Amino acid sequence: MARILLVEDNEMNRDMLSRRLVRRGYDVLLAVDGEVGLAMAQEHLPDLILMDMSLPKMDGWEATRALRADEATCKIPVIALTAHAMEGERTKALDAGCDDFDTKPVELPRLLDKMERLLGAVQ
Repeated sequence: MARILLVEDNEMNRDMLSRRLVRRGYDVLLAVDGEVGLAMAQEHLPDLILMDMSLPKMDGWEATRALRADEATCKIPVIALTAHAMEGERTKALDAGCDDFDTKPVELPRLLDKMERLLGAVQ
């Protein structure tokens, strides 16, 4: 069972997505901001991180750059999640070190395809 770290500050989004992932057999860890997400990634070394990019304290861009700079977490796949669907946001996420990008509201089948592709690449 893959362990997923969901870093999302919106309680409703966090609850809805985490419940849907758990129903599909994932072990889900939750973080409410970039600082907590970074600390949890370093402690638990999840198989994949779903990173909201608009977070309090430390945004997803900064948290992802910090993950990439840490030898222990630099290879964990990160999917950026953002409500901003503009092409520049995708480029910005990839430049920050994200492996993929998805928009909110989350279209679960599309996100699951991206997750499975990245998890398969890590195996």
